[in-house]
Amino acid sequence: MVFRRESFIEQVEVQENWDVIIIGGGATGLGTAVDAASRGYKTLLLEQSDFAKGTSSRSTKLVHGGVRYLAQGDVALVYEALHERGLLLKNAPHLVKDQDFIIPVYSWLSKYKYLIGLTLYDLLAGKSGFKKSMFLSAEKVLKAIPGLKPDGLIGGVSYSDGQFDDARLALNLAQTAAEYGGVLLNYTKVTGLTKEGGNVNGVSFTDTETNKNYTLKAKVVINATGVFVDDILKMDVPTGKAIVRPSQGAHVVLDASFLKGDSALMIPKTSDGRVLFAVPWHGKVLVGTTDTPLDEHSLEPKPLDEEIEFILTTAGKYLTREPSRKDVLAAFAGLRPLAAPGKDTNSTKEISRSHKLIISTSGLITITGGKWTTYRRMAMDVVDKAIELGKLAAKKCITQDVKIHGYVAEMQGGNLGLYGADAAGIRALMKADPKMSEALHADFKYVKAEVVWMVRNEMARTIEDVLSRRMRLLFLDAKGALVLAPAVARVMAEELGKDERWINDQIDAFATLVKQYLLYTPETGSGDGTYVKATA
Repeated sequence: MVFRRESFIEQVEVQENWDVIIIGGGATGLGTAVDAASRGYKTLLLEQSDFAKGTSSRSTKLVHGGVRYLAQGDVALVYEALHERGLLLKNAPHLVKDQDFIIPVYSWLSKYKYLIGLTLYDLLAGKSGFKKSMFLSAEKVLKAIPGLKPDGLIGGVSYSDGQFDDARLALNLAQTAAEYGGVLLNYTKVTGLTKEGGNVNGVSFTDTETNKNYTLKAKVVINATGVFVDDILKMDVPTGKAIVRPSQGAHVVLDASFLKGDSALMIPKTSDGRVLFAVPWHGKVLVGTTDTPLDEHSLEPKPLDEEIEFILTTAGKYLTREPSRKDVLAAFAGLRPLAAPGKDTNSTKEISRSHKLIISTSGLITITGGKWTTYRRMAMDVVDKAIELGKLAAKKCITQDVKIHGYVAEMQGGNLGLYGADAAGIRALMKADPKMSEALHADFKYVKAEVVWMVRNEMARTIEDVLSRRMRLLFLDAKGALVLAPAVARVMAEELGKDERWINDQIDAFATLVKQYLLYTPETGSGDGTYVKATA
């Protein structure tokens, strides 16, 4: 399987007609590419930035049914998500794992309420490879989460859910689609829809690396652009009403010492009515999320001060070591593409989390809403709809049994564990050239071979692509990512044939981006650009 941008551009140069063109390289678009390509359709996916640049790399890293939706009575949504959770564990065990969660209990009434709810959660999940819920004594809870305050604690309810690396799964989905003959391009911005007789029959787009323009035809065009769906819909009907209302979810990342232990903490009731998670992730602790309605969207949303304060204050009520702004290693936000209702509302609880399919008069198919866990079901529904509309020859969906690229029977440990089966390729690079085994920086575990692999086999085009979505360091330790940036830029420049100016431009752009992930505090001075800039 070749997964190189140059090869995909060559295919686009010679092939004008496609069965399916998908706009959007997040979870839904990539899942749709896997579905369509695995059914045998000629499939092209176009992403304006890097794969999973937006919402799909900014989740709480959970593959779950949604305990809160069960509390709201949305049993159907939870059942569907739990079924998909089981399939993800089966098809991508190198990325999805069974994570223990504990809900601390401070009253006997709460104990029985959570136990009853989670017993129903277990029943809906069926035999999907996850542990059953149970009550733990206060002593066992504190042993599992040593960082939890013991005041008033009578015990806890433990349950199990899925955890994953969202951006890595997105990339592996792109690679899976390519294995079935799909063509996937990052850094290609759709500029318009082409029509014949009033019906959408293709797209125009620009390769933003070369500024070359293309116009291609397709039997069906699918708009899977998340919070950007209205931008594409307005290309079809400029006067159309918006169908998405973005809701921002913010997260902070802390040192592992705040939680201690391998179990995750689930706080079931916060001041804003949401649940809050504190989850071990890649050796750190991820805490979130919020639910803030917004009126605009962007590729790089920024956590609001009130969101940061809410997360830190809420976590501080439960943790023995109360986190402050100076403890935050990285802070980030993502925008949920919630399907907006017909009436004005500022409450995201009134906006559906289920996915929606919209068929335009022109034949453009738009899919929106949903969440990471149900990406495969969303993809199946949208391709089935295209068949139902007579745009594609009927072929059966097979993704229930499609192994995701990188598949190994179980999650691997060690520095290269996240790559799954691809770890062997990285080791081969190190064996062939001893220099490839050199650390990029003395303070970090990453080696040169990883960056080379990302450029050659994962379509990394910028140092942000590497440090944000492939290594995940920007999301785990923003200052650390800045330290690593010059070394990454040099390795990439050699691979991509770039010059010193490209290296410096990359470092400058990344330094500007890092500011958004750092919080300003008087102690650190970070977040306002006063830190020392990394140099090549």
